[in-house]
Amino acid sequence: MLTGEQAHELAEHWVQAWNSHDLDEIMSHYEEDVVLVSPVAAKILNDPSGTVKGKEALRNYFKKGLEVYPDLKFELIDVMWGLFSVVVYYINQKGSKAGELMEVGSTGKITKVIAHYNE
Repeated sequence: MLTGEQAHELAEHWVQAWNSHDLDEIMSHYEEDVVLVSPVAAKILNDPSGTVKGKEALRNYFKKGLEVYPDLKFELIDVMWGLFSVVVYYINQKGSKAGELMEVGSTGKITKVIAHYNE
């Protein structure tokens, strides 16, 4: 079970990691068998499913993302939490709002991400 405090800590550290562009720090949040579904992944990877499976594939996707968006920056707006999930609501470098639903496993690492954007 996840507490509100744990959810906020995860979200704040996740945003800091992305803003640092430190790929190892970003990847420290994810389980080996993570699954990510995102319209941005569909665009960057030219895959209409927008699905990335596994930590190594996710690392490669994030590396491409950091290359495509060298000015990437997130500003945390809000954090919502459930028993086993967190929604991180933020504004990106383009001024677009995004919300990522992250399922969190028993280790405290992210097992699944479903990303949403208003662009």
